[in-house]
Amino acid sequence: MQTFPLGPFRVGRVGFGAMQLPGPGVFGPPRDREQALAVLRRVVELGINHIDTAQIYGPNVANELIREALHPYPADLALVSKVGGVRGPHGEWLPAQDPDDLRRQLEENLATLGTDRLAAVNLRVFADDGISTPTRVESRELFDRQLTAMIKARDEGLIGGIGLSSISAEHLQVALDRTGIVCVQNAYNLIDRSSQPVLDACIEHGIAFVPFFPLGSAFSPDNPVLGHPAVRREAEKLGRTPAQIVLAWTLNVAPNVLLIPGTSSVAHLEENTAVADIELDDETICDLDAAAS
Repeated sequence: MQTFPLGPFRVGRVGFGAMQLPGPGVFGPPRDREQALAVLRRVVELGINHIDTAQIYGPNVANELIREALHPYPADLALVSKVGGVRGPHGEWLPAQDPDDLRRQLEENLATLGTDRLAAVNLRVFADDGISTPTRVESRELFDRQLTAMIKARDEGLIGGIGLSSISAEHLQVALDRTGIVCVQNAYNLIDRSSQPVLDACIEHGIAFVPFFPLGSAFSPDNPVLGHPAVRREAEKLGRTPAQIVLAWTLNVAPNVLLIPGTSSVAHLEENTAVADIELDDETICDLDAAAS
């Protein structure tokens, strides 16, 4: 499998996202705990060395499952988490952006995962409405204080690198003016390429770009990505699933793109991992590139 740097690690371009391990709505215990543990153990067996998680997945559930299944961790396993949000009593996703909040969340991640250092931690940025992705830096003073907290954690050895999530190109430039950034997580897929300027900046600076919702939003009742006629046509032609075609296309976008598809099924995990071996010809790529137009 091709690799790319992620903080102090060099990881395979197909990793694993732990978001689907907890219960419905990423809240509460998994439907099948033993199956969730089996998925995580199979992740390592398949040679995957990049797991993306967060204390807010559950909350605590994903991290505790990872610890039970894989601790003590393989030396080459890059555990990446995120800070910047909390869960409400009914599973609400709520911003928690103050530097003290970030530090507390980081320490909770370390505690629930049972480790004293993470490969990277992403600062999840929210717009002023507390919901949407910002299109610019809305509060330079707050963002500077957040970066200071992240830099301190890195300098103390708690994290190997600083990442950013749900950001604008302006956020990335402001951050790079102060410190190194090892990864960016933004929504990006065949249909939604609004983060292309951020991806382009990551390519320029050699930063890993980790798209979330590459198959479309997990919270949307309909899925224009997997249901797109071009995707279904190519899947039938190549004898692959629509998800495999979309993930293979995403890998082809740029060499710094790292995938973290998530699942609670071993069979689905193996299907996702197989996309690293799918080669799309130029005609197929052109057909899929045109899907967003």
